[in-house]
Amino acid sequence: MKSSQTNPIVDNFIAPKCKNTFSILYQDNDILVINKPSGLLSLSGKNPENWDSVHYRLVNGQKGLTPPFLSAKLVHRLDLGTSGIMLVSLNDVSSKHLNKQFQLRSVKKHYVAVLQGCVSENRGQIDAPIAKDTQLFPRVKICKLEGKPAVTEFNVIKRLANPVRTYVRFSPLTGRTHQLRIHSHFIGHPILGCDLYKSAHSEKLSKRLQLHASDLFFEHPTTNQAIHIHCPSPF
Repeated sequence: MKSSQTNPIVDNFIAPKCKNTFSILYQDNDILVINKPSGLLSLSGKNPENWDSVHYRLVNGQKGLTPPFLSAKLVHRLDLGTSGIMLVSLNDVSSKHLNKQFQLRSVKKHYVAVLQGCVSENRGQIDAPIAKDTQLFPRVKICKLEGKPAVTEFNVIKRLANPVRTYVRFSPLTGRTHQLRIHSHFIGHPILGCDLYKSAHSEKLSKRLQLHASDLFFEHPTTNQAIHIHCPSPF
């Protein structure tokens, strides 16, 4: 008798070693805000080859540059190739408060990216539901029937030539896996350097994913002060 269970997804990915370090943008007794480099995992993987990550470096200390933060917890993540702002809680009270803000979608985020081709509209909104793609893990797919709502607003910052590219600011209204990457591909302008959602040439136009978390707006978990952190783009 054949089993009706589907085969489990096997993840054989090994992240390349990341020599770049994260920097601290803001620190107090309750929170830490860092600038994650492109190429560093947010959380450690099960494979020992993937132990190096933002969280691993936080709790163990980072090459003598930063002391260990034993109680550090990530309240959100960035993809491996994405650089920029990450918010970290340093105690349980802060973690609970910040997690609630993310659940209520009261945290606002801006990203900057370089897209292949010329985006004709100066601003717009991408509304395309996203679902897991069990056939092409770790990819996701646009699917109206199975997907969860996913909405991204964009504004063109400038248009570039030789080759033709568009520098944009993204403001995601939802937080789906790979949302900005697949939404860019969906409108026909993949992010340069993206290895999963690409055209015939877009991945070759950059050695790294041209996506950076540039701004974060949230409420401080203990003072209730409105906080805005900005981190300039490296590209």
